[in-house]
Amino acid sequence: MNFLNTTHSAAAANNGMGSMWLLIVIYVAIFGALYFFLIRPNSKKKKEEAALRNSVEIGDEITTIGGIMGRVIAIKEDEDAIIIETGSDRNKMKMKRWCISTVDTEKETPAQAPAKKGMFSGLFKKKDENADK
Repeated sequence: MNFLNTTHSAAAANNGMGSMWLLIVIYVAIFGALYFFLIRPNSKKKKEEAALRNSVEIGDEITTIGGIMGRVIAIKEDEDAIIIETGSDRNKMKMKRWCISTVDTEKETPAQAPAKKGMFSGLFKKKDENADK
């Protein structure tokens, strides 16, 4: 009988170890899900906002986090500040760079690559040129 009690207690110990590993796997899965759904997107957003604030140039139209809209007229790198001009009476305001919410000026994009010429692109072009004559 002692033999049966020993095997039964060994099986109970193994069952406890299995449930411990299952618990660890569940915690790792929960942390992984939190990382991919909360932490990672937030850090990406912060990096994009920092890049936006660092790419501001003189003449850009901006909106601050307080809703003030204006045009950047000076950038003070040593103070990490900008000076904007607002309104028709050209009021000037000095603000920290972190207060920029959006840059409303559309930047020029590089010229798009020319379309690839296919085997028949020359034929169609010639046909169109002949139609104009």
